[in-house]
Amino acid sequence: MTLLSVNLNAVAQLRNRRDLPWPSVTGIARVVLDAGASGITVHPRPDERHIRHMDVFELSDLLRADYPGAEFNIEGYPSEDFLALIEQVNPQQVTLVPDDPAQATSDHGWDFAGKGNFLRSVVQRLKQRDRRISLFCDPDAGAAGIAAAKATGADRVELFTGPYGACFDDAEEAGRQLSALAVTCRAALNAGLGVNAGHDLTLLNLPAFQKAVPGVAEVSIGHGITADALLMGFAEATRRYIAVLA
Repeated sequence: MTLLSVNLNAVAQLRNRRDLPWPSVTGIARVVLDAGASGITVHPRPDERHIRHMDVFELSDLLRADYPGAEFNIEGYPSEDFLALIEQVNPQQVTLVPDDPAQATSDHGWDFAGKGNFLRSVVQRLKQRDRRISLFCDPDAGAAGIAAAKATGADRVELFTGPYGACFDDAEEAGRQLSALAVTCRAALNAGLGVNAGHDLTLLNLPAFQKAVPGVAEVSIGHGITADALLMGFAEATRRYIAVLA
């Protein structure tokens, strides 16, 4: 079974539109975890436009106290501030992304060959026995890219599924994207890397992804599940995504 980690950035972004404490990020975390989600993902950015550093600490406290079996996955560009935050919070998983601070959202994976030395030093600093390191990976990274990712010492890659998610009405292009994702996933598994996935996955496109790209350990879903939750509530949306992943 592929596990579901719910990304709460969109919840925090909605809260931040007003100077109010709701919707509560920790409150929604409780809802999705009680509904069966295996973990929580956040991506704290330097401008705190959605997840704030305060949220990271509050979520960490919540998971350790009430959901000790749940995974806390923190995404971000490995700036010195981000690395210091990770060392303070000590999440179970860190997903390193090559984002510029001005980006609206993650939109590409790492250049594993060009950034190999940099990534290797970051992975060496962050990796611990009880902490896994994942690297954001382009769907067409292929065997060569995966070999370079493996050389950094990371534990997993996270397949960037945005290009696939963008193929709403183009079955031919969706097929091409799924093929590329499948090739990269197989290369990662053959290299001994675990595989995560995320970006623009929905209840509509997730079944085809699951069928075409077997072996994914975990998906991180935020925007899609939040959009569905507006119609059906977070608990029901979580249950439906888990049903697709089972």
